[in-house]
Amino acid sequence: MDTIDILIIVLYIVITVGVGVWVSKQASKGLDSYFLGGKTIKWYYLGLSNGSGMFDVSGTAWMVGLLFLYGAKSFMFMWMWPIWNQVFIMVFLAIWIRRSNIMTGSEWILTRFGDDKAGRASHLIVAIFAIVASIGFIAYFFEGVGKFMTVILPWDAALILNDAVLLTSSQSYALLIIFLTTIYTIKGGMFSVVATEVLQYGIMVVAGILIAVYAFVTVSDVEINSILSTEWSTIFFGNKLEGSWTGQFATFNSLIDTQGYKMFGAFIGMCLFKGFFASVAGPTPSYDMQRILSTRSVKEAAYMSGFTNLILFIPRYLLISGIVVLALVYLAPSMAVSNNLSLADLEIILPNVINNHVPVGIKGLLLAGLLAAFMSTFSAFVNSGPAYIVNDIYKKYYKPSETPKHYIKASHIASFAIVILGIIMGFFADSINSITLWITSALYGGYVASNFLKWIWWRFNGWGYFWGMTSGLIIATLQYLIDQNKASFEIGTWLYDFSHIPVIYNFPIIFVVSLTGSFLGTFLTPATNLSTLKKFYANVRPWGWWTPVYKALKREDQTITKNKGFIEDMLNCVVGIIWQSSMILLPIYFMIRDYPKTLTTLVVFIITTVILKFTWLDKVKKIPN
Repeated sequence: MDTIDILIIVLYIVITVGVGVWVSKQASKGLDSYFLGGKTIKWYYLGLSNGSGMFDVSGTAWMVGLLFLYGAKSFMFMWMWPIWNQVFIMVFLAIWIRRSNIMTGSEWILTRFGDDKAGRASHLIVAIFAIVASIGFIAYFFEGVGKFMTVILPWDAALILNDAVLLTSSQSYALLIIFLTTIYTIKGGMFSVVATEVLQYGIMVVAGILIAVYAFVTVSDVEINSILSTEWSTIFFGNKLEGSWTGQFATFNSLIDTQGYKMFGAFIGMCLFKGFFASVAGPTPSYDMQRILSTRSVKEAAYMSGFTNLILFIPRYLLISGIVVLALVYLAPSMAVSNNLSLADLEIILPNVINNHVPVGIKGLLLAGLLAAFMSTFSAFVNSGPAYIVNDIYKKYYKPSETPKHYIKASHIASFAIVILGIIMGFFADSINSITLWITSALYGGYVASNFLKWIWWRFNGWGYFWGMTSGLIIATLQYLIDQNKASFEIGTWLYDFSHIPVIYNFPIIFVVSLTGSFLGTFLTPATNLSTLKKFYANVRPWGWWTPVYKALKREDQTITKNKGFIEDMLNCVVGIIWQSSMILLPIYFMIRDYPKTLTTLVVFIITTVILKFTWLDKVKKIPN
């Protein structure tokens, strides 16, 4: 580390904390102001904040390894999460969610199922889920940022007393950065989070552009073409994924064979299946939903979600592609001759390139950008998690009539509690990855069925939601335990080995179990009160099977109309997915100097943008303010 790089990082930290504290006075007006910015923040600031929160360090390192190994096809791996949910949110879900005019995702559940026992059961499980997820992710961030800072800074920060190591360097650095981030997040709430994340987004974009320019200038076309094959740059595939590496790099093909994605056609089919249901289910109760609820109007919620897609992928993949280009030229030859090549080697490509192949000055900005990525994601969880403790549990069940000042203090305490619990879990480093994977598995396993049905089926009730979520959570956890223990079992002469099966192939099992729990919980208990359903439907206006509720409303108000926009919304989602994919592929093709594919991708991006302008944006503009 050169002195100028350290100064850049220190300057970034000072400015970020200063900005966060400076805007914090706006947060003292009440819970709505603290957690949602009083619904006064402009949509493009919220969009920048939302995009910044998704620009995390660990995800970036993972994407670098995937692009390096699998080539252009790696963008389809993003469908596992799925990243399509941002398209579905943009097209129709942001409008549906914002119409509720409430504060948290679990509070939103009460508008769907009512405030009786069934509604409160569904409300409580969402709140608990959101709190546990926040604690788990903070624990993960504690471990991750400590290791990241240990790579960045040259000093030994271990705390030793009487030859006993109280804190390792990694833990000391993690505590320092988390402490600084927590100060402005807790003090300023949503105002501080958005202000600092807008600043952090700008730093990340500058870092991405600089590393892309450096890689483009220092690596020649000849060097790139001598390493990459035509197959590496194509997005077309067959049933089986054949390695694209040749010559001295053929070793990488054997690594592809061990990752469980050899049957690529089946893998993509499963991504499509999961992607639709997970995307219609909507955002999980975290910072993404909070940004939607923070917008000033329904129209601005849609604008914000579309803007998040537009500003996220191109800058992020400029950074990723620039790192990969440098890795292909400077790291691939030595990696290819390794006798013990493993997935771990892909995970450290990002820090290896930063440490050894990025010049002074650019290194400092790049590290500041990655540190900004951590701080923005961390602050988003610190701000969203306590909202569920204070608004959905403390205020609703214990202290419903206190002053705004009282609830702000309670929010400060809840934020500190979540951070402290996350840090305590972070000290058990060996188990953090397991906890995080469990949360992620439950997130897109047990979460999907119940949250898909809540939109489209009037008969689905609070107990159905509760048991659907609970059964999904249980089966997702069992699936994860089996996977972690690399379990296999033998029946007769057949041996079933789960050690190399990607988690996504278990999604149908989790989905069916959760769906069964949803149906049993629904049919074995009474339907939701009709007045609650009528109010929800009249307000949100989802498409789906709502005929009994629609007819009841029609008898009261002849002017009410049915939402017949399913086909139009789905067509927009298909166009949106192509639009989103073009924004990922465009910087990849540009950085590897495949200019014909760059031009083709640019044309696709322009065409899909024009289509969405007429089929989506013009429609959003007609929504009343």
